[in-house]
Amino acid sequence: MLKNILWFFLLLVTILFTYIWMNSQQWLEEFNDDRQQQSIVLKQQGADFAKAANQDQCLEQSFKQLGKCYAYGCTLDQGVFLKSCLANAQSSEHFCDGIARYKEKPTEDDKRWLKNSCWDKNVNAEGCRFLLKQKVYFCSQ
Repeated sequence: MLKNILWFFLLLVTILFTYIWMNSQQWLEEFNDDRQQQSIVLKQQGADFAKAANQDQCLEQSFKQLGKCYAYGCTLDQGVFLKSCLANAQSSEHFCDGIARYKEKPTEDDKRWLKNSCWDKNVNAEGCRFLLKQKVYFCSQ
Protein backbone atom coordinates (compact mmCIF):
# COMPACT_ATOMS: atom_id res chain seq x y z
CA MET A 1 0.00 0.00 0.00
CA LEU A 2 2.75 2.47 0.97
CA LYS A 3 4.60 1.59 -2.23
CA ASN A 4 1.52 2.45 -4.33
CA ILE A 5 1.13 5.79 -2.54
CA LEU A 6 4.77 6.64 -3.18
CA TRP A 7 4.47 5.74 -6.87
CA PHE A 8 1.31 7.83 -7.15
CA PHE A 9 3.07 10.77 -5.44
CA LEU A 10 6.08 10.40 -7.75
CA LEU A 11 3.81 10.33 -10.79
CA LEU A 12 1.96 13.42 -9.58
CA VAL A 13 5.22 15.32 -8.99
CA THR A 14 6.49 14.30 -12.44
CA ILE A 15 3.31 15.51 -14.13
CA LEU A 16 3.41 18.78 -12.19
CA PHE A 17 7.08 19.36 -13.02
CA THR A 18 6.46 18.62 -16.71
CA TYR A 19 3.50 21.02 -16.81
CA ILE A 20 5.53 23.80 -15.17
CA TRP A 21 8.50 23.20 -17.46
CA MET A 22 6.35 23.26 -20.59
CA ASN A 23 4.61 26.50 -19.57
CA SER A 24 7.61 28.35 -18.12
CA GLN A 25 8.33 30.27 -21.33
CA GLN A 26 4.77 31.56 -21.53
CA TRP A 27 4.81 32.51 -17.84
CA LEU A 28 8.11 34.36 -18.29
CA GLU A 29 6.80 36.28 -21.30
CA GLU A 30 3.65 37.28 -19.41
CA PHE A 31 5.71 38.31 -16.38
CA ASN A 32 8.04 40.44 -18.52
CA ASP A 33 5.08 42.06 -20.31
CA ASP A 34 3.46 42.87 -16.96
CA ARG A 35 6.72 44.33 -15.57
CA GLN A 36 7.19 46.42 -18.72
CA GLN A 37 3.66 47.85 -18.50
CA GLN A 38 4.09 48.51 -14.78
CA SER A 39 7.42 50.26 -15.46
CA ILE A 40 5.80 52.59 -17.99
CA VAL A 41 3.14 53.58 -15.46
CA LEU A 42 5.67 54.08 -12.65
CA LYS A 43 8.01 56.15 -14.83
CA GLN A 44 5.12 58.45 -15.64
CA GLN A 45 4.08 58.64 -11.98
CA GLY A 46 7.65 59.52 -11.02
CA ALA A 47 7.86 62.23 -13.67
CA ASP A 48 4.45 63.62 -12.64
CA PHE A 49 5.44 63.72 -8.97
CA ALA A 50 8.72 65.42 -9.86
CA LYS A 51 6.92 68.38 -11.45
CA ALA A 52 6.25 69.80 -7.99
CA ALA A 53 9.03 68.14 -6.01
CA ASN A 54 12.73 68.23 -5.36
CA GLN A 55 15.08 65.27 -5.17
CA ASP A 56 14.73 64.89 -1.38
CA GLN A 57 10.96 64.72 -1.75
CA CYS A 58 11.31 62.07 -4.48
CA LEU A 59 13.34 59.86 -2.16
CA GLU A 60 10.93 60.36 0.74
CA GLN A 61 7.94 59.59 -1.48
CA SER A 62 9.62 56.38 -2.61
CA PHE A 63 10.15 55.35 1.01
CA LYS A 64 6.54 56.23 1.82
CA GLN A 65 5.22 54.16 -1.09
CA LEU A 66 7.53 51.26 -0.26
CA GLY A 67 6.23 51.16 3.30
CA LYS A 68 6.37 47.73 4.81
CA CYS A 69 5.86 45.85 1.56
CA TYR A 70 8.28 42.93 1.47
CA ALA A 71 7.49 41.72 -2.03
CA TYR A 72 10.33 42.02 -4.50
CA GLY A 73 7.99 43.74 -6.94
CA CYS A 74 7.44 46.61 -4.49
CA THR A 75 11.16 47.27 -4.38
CA LEU A 76 11.45 47.19 -8.17
CA ASP A 77 8.43 49.46 -8.55
CA GLN A 78 9.82 52.08 -6.21
CA GLY A 79 13.23 51.90 -7.88
CA VAL A 80 11.62 52.74 -11.24
CA PHE A 81 9.54 55.52 -9.66
CA LEU A 82 12.58 57.00 -7.90
CA LYS A 83 14.83 56.91 -10.95
CA SER A 84 12.25 58.76 -13.03
CA CYS A 85 11.46 61.20 -10.25
CA LEU A 86 15.11 62.08 -9.58
CA ALA A 87 15.77 62.65 -13.27
CA ASN A 88 12.89 65.13 -13.52
CA ALA A 89 12.84 66.81 -10.11
CA GLN A 90 14.31 70.10 -9.01
CA SER A 91 17.77 69.77 -7.49
CA SER A 92 18.04 69.59 -3.73
CA GLU A 93 20.94 71.63 -2.41
CA HIS A 94 22.64 68.94 -0.31
CA PHE A 95 21.11 65.81 -1.84
CA CYS A 96 24.44 64.25 -2.84
CA ASP A 97 26.54 65.49 0.09
CA GLY A 98 28.40 62.69 1.85
CA ILE A 99 27.47 60.10 -0.77
CA ALA A 100 30.25 57.73 -1.82
CA ARG A 101 30.87 57.11 -5.51
CA TYR A 102 29.00 54.17 -7.01
CA LYS A 103 30.97 50.93 -7.15
CA GLU A 104 29.98 47.57 -8.62
CA LYS A 105 31.11 45.93 -5.40
CA PRO A 106 30.42 48.12 -2.35
CA THR A 107 33.02 48.36 0.40
CA GLU A 108 32.31 47.50 4.01
CA ASP A 109 31.98 51.24 4.74
CA ASP A 110 29.42 51.55 1.94
CA LYS A 111 27.43 48.63 3.35
CA ARG A 112 27.58 50.10 6.86
CA TRP A 113 26.35 53.47 5.55
CA LEU A 114 23.43 51.79 3.79
CA LYS A 115 22.50 49.81 6.89
CA ASN A 116 22.75 52.80 9.21
CA SER A 117 20.82 55.03 6.82
CA CYS A 118 17.95 52.56 6.76
CA TRP A 119 17.94 51.82 10.48
CA ASP A 120 15.30 54.35 11.56
CA LYS A 121 13.22 54.54 8.39
CA ASN A 122 10.66 51.91 9.47
CA VAL A 123 10.43 50.39 5.98
CA ASN A 124 11.48 47.15 4.30
CA ALA A 125 15.25 47.04 4.89
CA GLU A 126 16.13 45.43 1.54
CA GLY A 127 13.95 47.92 -0.30
CA CYS A 128 15.46 50.81 1.64
CA ARG A 129 18.99 49.77 0.73
CA PHE A 130 17.96 49.36 -2.91
CA LEU A 131 16.51 52.88 -3.00
CA LEU A 132 19.60 54.34 -1.35
CA LYS A 133 21.76 52.53 -3.90
CA GLN A 134 19.66 54.30 -6.55
CA LYS A 135 20.54 57.58 -4.86
CA VAL A 136 24.24 56.67 -4.82
CA TYR A 137 24.12 55.75 -8.51
CA PHE A 138 22.24 58.96 -9.36
CA CYS A 139 24.75 61.10 -7.44
CA SER A 140 27.68 59.36 -9.11
CA GLN A 141 26.63 60.29 -12.62
